[in-house]
Amino acid sequence: MSIPTAESHTRISRYGMVNSFIVKEEDGLTVIDTALKGTGKKILAEAKALGRPIVRIVLTHAHGDHIGALDELHAAVPDAEVLISSRDAILLAGDKTLQEGESGKLKGSYPGAKTKPTRTIEGGERVGSLDVIATPGHTPGHLAFLDTRDRTLYCGDVFSTLFGVYTTARANPLFPLPTMATWNKELELESAIELRTHEPSALAPGHGPVNIDALEQMDDAIAKSAEIAAKS
Repeated sequence: MSIPTAESHTRISRYGMVNSFIVKEEDGLTVIDTALKGTGKKILAEAKALGRPIVRIVLTHAHGDHIGALDELHAAVPDAEVLISSRDAILLAGDKTLQEGESGKLKGSYPGAKTKPTRTIEGGERVGSLDVIATPGHTPGHLAFLDTRDRTLYCGDVFSTLFGVYTTARANPLFPLPTMATWNKELELESAIELRTHEPSALAPGHGPVNIDALEQMDDAIAKSAEIAAKS
């Protein structure tokens, strides 16, 4: 289903659980994540309804439920930029080797893609109206994006909002999958705290509905994750 959530963006949801977002920009449309394989048709249909071209595809990270429709979408809009962090670009290429300074075990699905990024991006850059924020933890090169116009935070899998607001450093008992796929929970919690400092007006996650005025819920999610981290 296609769910308009604000003037600046549209949420494309598969099964009400896995999201892609279309952000309206002056030069066209930015797609944030491509969700599961087969979502390309829904994204293209929404772009057609909006009457604007897709000019860039931005990926929060390289898990399969976020890059699933990348190849089919890129085939339909081959001139669109494809952007991802330099670290997760390695994962997108199918290489799951830990890099220098990393430890532990990568979790979750990394199917890779035929599509290669046109360029990589890092925290501190801006893409259209979106400030790029480095948020490692769920994956080593995870990114979030803050819309500077309305302060919507496209947080990927740092937070989820399905059955409540949770960081993916702490499992939601009703929807534990994002936490099960988190590489480094300590870094993930740090990234959640960093995102809270930006005081977003809306939380737009990879999983769950867009949550307006979620600051208190973000605080609660962070506090509960920190409590569990302290006990472990």
